Amino acid sequence: MNETMSVPCYPDFVPLSLELMNTLHPRLSLTADGVSEFTFSCLYLFRNRYNYQISRNGPNGGFIISGKQQEKFFMTPCESPDRDILESLFNTHDYWKNISETILESSQAQLAEWGITITEDRNNFDYLYSRDELAKLSGKKFHKKKNLVNQFQHAYTHEQRPLTKELVPQAMEILDQWRQDKAFSQTGNDGDYWAAKEALDLLDILPLRGYIYFADGKPAAYCLGESVAKGKMFTIHFEKAIDHYKGIYQFMNQAFAIALPRFFTYINREQDLGDEGLRQAKMTYRPSGFVQKYSARRTTCIF
Repeated sequence: MNETMSVPCYPDFVPLSLELMNTLHPRLSLTADGVSEFTFSCLYLFRNRYNYQISRNGPNGGFIISGKQQEKFFMTPCESPDRDILESLFNTHDYWKNISETILESSQAQLAEWGITITEDRNNFDYLYSRDELAKLSGKKFHKKKNLVNQFQHAYTHEQRPLTKELVPQAMEILDQWRQDKAFSQTGNDGDYWAAKEALDLLDILPLRGYIYFADGKPAAYCLGESVAKGKMFTIHFEKAIDHYKGIYQFMNQAFAIALPRFFTYINREQDLGDEGLRQAKMTYRPSGFVQKYSARRTTCIF
């Protein structure tokens, strides 16, 4: 795919398409904070869930992303828009989502003057882990994780292989079994199944990389992600495994950290979305920190 499309200037928006990848990916990969949502792959794969549309803050400006969940929101990965554009965006959207610390630091005082209230969005904080700590699992704080890794290694012969297009059918087997194990059909919610499936379908197009894991010669798990924050962080977008293999998630977590190039200081394992069970699970890996995110609403109309 070599075709490149341009993004129109605000107030015009276009839907996210693969043809926009060459325009968006280079700029988004250079954003400093490493917000997990702000990659072309993540935006594209969840475009239908959030009805993403994209615009540009002037001919050479950053991107403005419009989306909708329960409410309509906008996101600004690269910079804070000027006052006139913010006024217009708040007239057509309910709130401003996923404001990074870098953007907030440069504009917080001015935003307050304009009647915009900033709120910490803990449910959307990305969890950051030291690549080195996950690779070693040393000390008491990782004792239980290390035991599960050892149990898996003693119970099964195991192999780690780079996830290539040739191995996508095996990864699909894992994904389909994961979906079946989670019994999503009983709740009417498929989780991120369709986004994960499309990521595998587009593995040779999107800037994603990962590994697949075999237990006793059978496909057992895979993970898939990409570089963010100017190459300082690696964000894992999808991590799927067959629960039958006890310790498979812990084994995959460590094996991936070992295989990841050392120039990646941190592994970003995304947010918990307010799910208490998921939050507890992420905290057991002792995060080194968070990619903090904020939301904003206009509380007084003084534009």
